[in-house]
Parts: sequence; structure tokens; C-alpha cells
Amino acid sequence: MEQDIFELPGPEGKALVGNLLDLSQDPLGFLTQCAREYGDIVPMRLGLTPTCLLTHPDLIEEVLKDRDSFIKSRGFRALRTLLGEGLLTSEGDSWFRQRRLAQPVFHQKRIAGYATIMVEYAERMLTTWQNGETRNVHADMMRLTLNIVMKCLFNQDIDEGNAQIVANALDVAMDWFESKRKQNFLIWEWFPRPENLRYRNAISQMNATIYSIIEQRRTSGEDPGDLLSMLMQARDEDDGTGMSDRQLRDEVATLMLAGHETTANALTWTWMLLAQHPEVLSKLEAELQQVLDGRSPTVADIPQLRYTDMVVKESMRLYPPVAIFGREAAVDCQIGGYSVPKGCTIMISQWVMHRDPRYFEDPETFKPERWANDLEKQLPRGVYIPFGDGPRVCIGKGFALMEAILLLATIAQKFRLNLVPEFPIVPQPSITLRPEYGIKVVVERR
Repeated sequence: MEQDIFELPGPEGKALVGNLLDLSQDPLGFLTQCAREYGDIVPMRLGLTPTCLLTHPDLIEEVLKDRDSFIKSRGFRALRTLLGEGLLTSEGDSWFRQRRLAQPVFHQKRIAGYATIMVEYAERMLTTWQNGETRNVHADMMRLTLNIVMKCLFNQDIDEGNAQIVANALDVAMDWFESKRKQNFLIWEWFPRPENLRYRNAISQMNATIYSIIEQRRTSGEDPGDLLSMLMQARDEDDGTGMSDRQLRDEVATLMLAGHETTANALTWTWMLLAQHPEVLSKLEAELQQVLDGRSPTVADIPQLRYTDMVVKESMRLYPPVAIFGREAAVDCQIGGYSVPKGCTIMISQWVMHRDPRYFEDPETFKPERWANDLEKQLPRGVYIPFGDGPRVCIGKGFALMEAILLLATIAQKFRLNLVPEFPIVPQPSITLRPEYGIKVVVERR
């Protein structure tokens, strides 16, 4: 008879809450400890929810490939009020249709056209930096990547009121989601608490803004070649239908959140790591000097910026833009031959996998050189997954990697960012891995 997954050894929990307090107090530390102590499958209980953490790449791939048995977890479903039925949150046939419609928008040739916007906006930001001033680099990166995504999506600049409303809604949503995570999603969002009202108000303002842009575009019939016009022109190959206004709104909201938040975080952690490792920074600067010699980078330079690419990969290994994500068993099923009950939450942690000594020598050390000789291809699938994997791998992966490399090259050519001593840097794993208080740096013109 097959063994129940909950018969395996796991951390002891408290009577009512199970392991909820351990997880909410220090998610990254608790999951790392569980992985080291209990192995490939770690059963636990979060409140009343049966849960297990997977730390073996084969089991992770098994779950990520089977999108029918394992759906997005309850935490992710809480995002539906913000993202609707966009690619991040939808399931089944609805997800499959949306993915098929959106795929051409992210064709490599299409996204290469956005490289100029990325570099131009980074250079524009640098004109506002004063030599020797202290800045919160996380706030700067968030602002920069939102500027870029708004320009690529709507062909609009951020200082227009619309973009400000969107930026505010995304911020409020992240704070709301973090407070919900700490309470394990036990607070109903319809309950008239102040943070729920603030969240709902921000969403309705954002909806009004996006719908008015869509309406304006439909009326004018213009095609400025931005992502919105591509989404509007996309047609289902089976029945020839396009996206409704509601579907467009959901995909636009998803692209705005996923398209700016993750890259901004990846770059922020990269600046912190470079400031802590001057020898890596020197090698990066030497490559930029050799390849670019002071000129602005273009998409054609990316294949030559090998070390820059390794720096980004290594930074996303140590500080993955998403550190923990979940799936939920939609039916009674099996993982690795063990039976799993319907409703069980499956946790997967990039933070844990990316720092696993079985796959990475000296895993806590920032060493971009490890990515030479195609390390990524040699690792088992399911080990290095900054963009997820399986059929639901992030559709914007190419866009995000191109943006991270170009922004890093543009900024590092002109400035060094030195950490403000004693400023607390605390990784906060919410929807994404943010620095809780930001990261303060002193910018030094090169």
C-alpha cells in the first residue's frame, strides 16, 4: 500500500496553528532548516492546511509539469482581486487560451525593440543623480522599471497622472498582500478593515485608469506599436476572437506587476552584492569598458556582455526575485510515489533550492564565475528556477533578462553604488523578495 506523505518526518508544530508561527516569523530560515533536517519532502501544517515543502528537483518538476493536478495556491489566488484572470492567476483552458494569445507579444524579435527604451530611461534617471548623495536604490529601481513597463505597455511616460495611480495601486497591493501573508490569509478581504478599504480603493482607481486607456485606444484606432496594441490585435487561432476589455485589463495589470517588480528587486540585490564584493565589481567594470568603451549598450551587445550576464544569474541565485511559491493539489494525487490529499499546499522555494550544497559548491558565496561553461544546462531541471518552470514558466523571462543586463550595464558604467554602513538590509519574502526597508547607497560618479 502506498505511503501517505504525512507519515514522513517533519517539524513539530503547535496544537492549533501547526508550523504557522515558525513560517511567518522567519520564512526563509525556517524552510532552509526544514530542507537540511528532513530531506526531499517535508510535511507540515499551516493552521488547518496540510502542507509539504519539496526540495528535490525531480519532485518539483513533477508538480510544475502537471498543471491539472496542481493549481496556483490560495495565496496566489488572493491576488485575483488585483490581477483578475491574468496569466499569473488563471487556470485550465482560460489560462491556456490567454497564454496562446499573449505568446507572440513576447517573441524575441518583438522584445528586442524595447531595448532602446530601457537604456534611454536608465540614462534619464542618472541625470538626476548627484555625486556623493544618499539614495534608496530599491525605490530608484522600482521607479525606473515601472517607467519602462508603462512606456512599453501604453507608450506613456510615468509623470502623466495615469501612471502614478498605477504605481500607487501596486504599492498598496504589495503591502496588503504582505499583511495577509503574515495572517496566513485568514483575514477576509471584504471585511471593512482600513487596509482592506485602502486596497479596494487603490484597485478601483487602477481599473478606471486602465479601462480608460483601453477605451481611448479602441476609439482612436491608433497603433503606436506598444504591448497594449499587440495584445489588442492578438487573435485566437481556433475561433479568431480577440481579448475582451476585461481580459486586456487583467493581462495589463499582470504585466505591470510582474514586469516591473521582479526586475527592480533583482537589480536592487545585485547592487547590494556588487557593493559587498569589490573584486566582482572590478571585473564587471572591466568588461563594460572593453565591450562598450563608454557608449550606451544596445541589444546587439548582450552576447558579448558575458560576465554581466553571470552577475545577474548569480544575483538571482542568491536573491531570487520570487523566493517561495506554492501549488495546491486540485485532486487526491501522488508525488514521488506518496499519496497527497486534495487541498494540500505544495511549497517550493527558490531560496532553498538555489542555496542547496548538493548542487552549488560554496552556496552562500557570491561567485558569478560559477556560471561559466554553461552551468545552467548542467544542473538538473528544478534546481535553478528564478522564473519558475514547466508549462507556466514566466512568459516575460526574455524581457526581464534583457532589461536586467542593459540596466546594469548602463548604470555601472557611470556610477558606483556604496552601501550606507549600519543600514538594516532585511529580505522580505512576500509575493516577491523585497528588501523590507529598501537599500540605502551613496552614489559615486565614475
